[in-house]
Amino acid sequence: MSLSRSHLFALLSLVLMLLGIFFSPLTGSLTLQQQLSAALILGAIILFATSALPEHLTALIFMALAMLTAAAPANVVFSGFASTACWLIFAGLIIGIAINETGLAKRIAAGFSSHLDSSYLKLIGGIVLMTTLLGFLMPSSMGRAVLCIPIAMAIAQRCGFAAGSNGYIGVALAAIFGCHIPTFAILPANVPNMVMIGAAETIHQWTPLYGEYLLLHFPVLGLLKGILIVAAILWLYPDHPRRNDDTSAAQTLSAPEWRLLVLLTITLLFWLSDSLHHISAAWIGLATACILLMPGIGLVSQQSFNNQFNISSLIFVAGILGLGTLFNHSGLGDLVGSQLNQWLPLSPENSLLSFFSLSLTAFVTSIFTTLAGVPAVLTPFAEQFSQNSGFSLQAVLMTQVLGFSTIVLPFQSAPLIVGMSLAKVPLRHALRLCLAMTPVTLLILFPLDYLWWQLLGWL
Repeated sequence: MSLSRSHLFALLSLVLMLLGIFFSPLTGSLTLQQQLSAALILGAIILFATSALPEHLTALIFMALAMLTAAAPANVVFSGFASTACWLIFAGLIIGIAINETGLAKRIAAGFSSHLDSSYLKLIGGIVLMTTLLGFLMPSSMGRAVLCIPIAMAIAQRCGFAAGSNGYIGVALAAIFGCHIPTFAILPANVPNMVMIGAAETIHQWTPLYGEYLLLHFPVLGLLKGILIVAAILWLYPDHPRRNDDTSAAQTLSAPEWRLLVLLTITLLFWLSDSLHHISAAWIGLATACILLMPGIGLVSQQSFNNQFNISSLIFVAGILGLGTLFNHSGLGDLVGSQLNQWLPLSPENSLLSFFSLSLTAFVTSIFTTLAGVPAVLTPFAEQFSQNSGFSLQAVLMTQVLGFSTIVLPFQSAPLIVGMSLAKVPLRHALRLCLAMTPVTLLILFPLDYLWWQLLGWL
């Protein structure tokens, strides 16, 4: 079997990376275990980025090699399976099966599509707007994807988009990216936001207010980023929706649809009130999944579970989370942070250079640690960055948001992976959209953010 270009590129990158790690003087100060961990992490990143192997296989190889080489103990390598993200994905996949199997997705889609199918711009823009606004109500991007993706795909079908068509892919990307990307500008709406706030509280005893965080980030990272998503989808995946006069939305709900609707309403209420009961969205979702799978009273049959449940997305996300944990466990995170403090061209006399240095540092760090790893690596060094740049500690911490809200490779973000899996759209389309948006974000939105921060007096 001949090797494709992606296989050859991945193989060449792996060889050069291994030579660089084990023979470069730059890594001479690393211990053997740190060199091994770096090789495993960078090797996995290369395979994820090039898709030379299926993503779940890369994750399995990473975990297997980490255990065979004793790079870290099992509780570090397999930490992803113990994370709330992994179990929220499990719950989401079950809920997605139930929404489709009962027909509830098609019914809700019928109600929405009648208002959005007059033009493709209105359809894509409406989906991005609705999914972004849901970020103000629902604190988990994973949970938003779980609820929105089955409905969005039903809307795509009602608009006449066949699976694999531009319109079908465009609707999927609008829902997935709308659920996740603009909502980084809403304080409790994404995991990296909360990791950063938790680290800032613990290390620096500072917590941003909801309103000041929203004012600082939403105009550019929320509103303008949402417009960028719509424009990029219209450019990359142009299509035209077809009007659908089906009146199924007006028909009486069936008994399974009523039961599912009641259960989802209760689940959503528990998700929205997590500040009162302090139960993780993952465990609420897991309880819902158990009810849906219950013989006799559940809405997902054993056959549907066996045929439709996508275990590969679970393995992929667990591997990604384990990669980030290994990065910090090996001490590489501390080493990278301390080196950055020496290398970054931070200067009180040049606020623009300092702003871009800090923002791009967070952006590059997210490639190696995934999004949630950015605050874990950079927050401990925020005070030193503040002294060197002349920025306030709060401004330094907030530059992390620009970095971890800019995704260049889909594997950085578990919600993107789960959303693409739920929509049954190949991951390469998410990569294509990320690569189209990243240069515009770095060259246009970052400078606009700098000007906005100056206007608000943060710099």
